[in-house]
Amino acid sequence: MMIESSSQDVASLVIALRQQQVIAYPTEAVFGLGCNPDSESAVQALLALKQRPWQKGLILVAAHYAQLKEYIDDDALDDAARSRIFASWPGPVTWVIPVCPTTPSWLTGQHASLAVRVSAFEPVRRLCLAFGKPLVSTSANLTGQPPARSADEVRGQLGAAFLVLDEAVEGRLNPTEIRDALSGELIRQG
Repeated sequence: MMIESSSQDVASLVIALRQQQVIAYPTEAVFGLGCNPDSESAVQALLALKQRPWQKGLILVAAHYAQLKEYIDDDALDDAARSRIFASWPGPVTWVIPVCPTTPSWLTGQHASLAVRVSAFEPVRRLCLAFGKPLVSTSANLTGQPPARSADEVRGQLGAAFLVLDEAVEGRLNPTEIRDALSGELIRQG
């Protein structure tokens, strides 16, 4: 089911998230698949839909930094790391940050860190604010296939068994840049 953006439609997406369902939504460059990061069953459903191995780990996208603090080890960040991160947020830069001991492996995969982003893109921010926490965010495509850039492309690759927020992506050509928070090292060019 595709829904257009309105407060009622965002409410439908939030209900789906609270019911441990996978949703699709536009991000800065491509459509993302998302779910409740605290639900192992929702994350497993997302990974199965995408055919993505759990070992790779996932990204969390948030409306503000406070939404991420229960998942990351904020104390691991020195002043230089914080400066780098906050200079780029909100915005299209994803940072890999060490995690708290309680962060589940279904999010981190085989890593001791988690990729996180505070988005400036309004549809993502609306969803995260309405949901009250970050969303899992991974490109809406089958592993190895090109990422979907429209709601129709999402349906073409992944079917119609979940809600899709039918809005345009922000228009960036490439997915977000990914950097290591501790070193500043570029992991993926944006």
